Amino acid sequence: MKMFKKILGIITSAFVGIVFVFSGFVKAVDPLGSTYKFIDYFEAFNLPSLDVTAFPLSIILSGLEFTIGLCLLIFIQRKWALWGALLFMIFFTPLTLWLALTDPVSDCGCFGDAWILTNWETFYKNLIILSAVIIAFVLKKNIPVWLSVRKEWIFTGGIAFLITLFSWYNYQHLPVIDFRPYKVGNYLPEKMVIPDDAPRDIYETFLTIRDTVSGKEIKIEMAQYSDDSTYWCEGSRWKYISSSTPKLIKKGYQAPIHDFNIVAENGDEITKEVLADSVYYFLLVAYDLKKSDTDRMADINKLYKQALAEGNKFISLTAVSNDVIEEFKKKNNPAYDFYITDGITLKTVVRSNPGLVLLKKGTVLAKWHNNDIPDYESIKKQYFK
Repeated sequence: MKMFKKILGIITSAFVGIVFVFSGFVKAVDPLGSTYKFIDYFEAFNLPSLDVTAFPLSIILSGLEFTIGLCLLIFIQRKWALWGALLFMIFFTPLTLWLALTDPVSDCGCFGDAWILTNWETFYKNLIILSAVIIAFVLKKNIPVWLSVRKEWIFTGGIAFLITLFSWYNYQHLPVIDFRPYKVGNYLPEKMVIPDDAPRDIYETFLTIRDTVSGKEIKIEMAQYSDDSTYWCEGSRWKYISSSTPKLIKKGYQAPIHDFNIVAENGDEITKEVLADSVYYFLLVAYDLKKSDTDRMADINKLYKQALAEGNKFISLTAVSNDVIEEFKKKNNPAYDFYITDGITLKTVVRSNPGLVLLKKGTVLAKWHNNDIPDYESIKKQYFK
């Protein structure tokens, strides 16, 4: 029995540790992604004043998850790590149940963009993890200890420091692993296609119809109405009154890229032209010009002029209004033209404001954080064939 408890304690501790390490790591890889998810939550809870805390919270959350997880996985800081995991699950399990019931945010973000779960899938996942945490917590004295207390604290501090440093690196540069559909090497048009045999969205619409003989009104689902000709055939005693707003009851297949549109200031859409162009196409992505870093403006203008001089193209994509664009032009004198794209899409394309993307015939050749944008000659030497 003692051996069984020891084995069960080790297995449940390691299982929870693996989940926490994975969850913390994928958040640390993409701290801005976690920041945007926190902002989504604050908007859902009507707490926009907390937006300023989103970035530090993303760093803290990923650091805590990874540190707790690794401690559980390698069996150190047994008491502290299990208490941390238990408190995490006691907080997040009811929260994810509420998210599943109300659906204010479609994806909880627990595994970042690496593994997207529905809210109900997340809740069921949390129930399993909570059960494992409780078992490990009850059996914690059966989990072996192999380091002294002093060494455990040194090791734990080192883990926390390194994962925080890793998060900061991914913030100052682009994520070292890109889980999004716009990653380098992807052919974007392919990611925008919905297969012919893919399941489609299913909507439910109710019609209100009146019996012209009795004057009674009833509501009937559209499919039933269409299938039964007594409701609409010539000479029918039923009269159509109104219809309800279609309600989505089952989500169909959604292409990985489903909202990437490039629109000129005059309203013309040029998405297909950009993705089909055989020249090298530079996209300077700045979702919010009010928050955009302008320290590299001179270098970017120079890159723009050199690209155009050799027959390549360079445009900027943003999500702000024309008034904000004009104000930005007056203050910073950019040489390039601006086009409008959805803000959430731009945040997904590149985790930098601004960031630079290099395309050719719809394929992503390279992406750079604003801190890492090279000069034109370096780009030409490495990427132009």
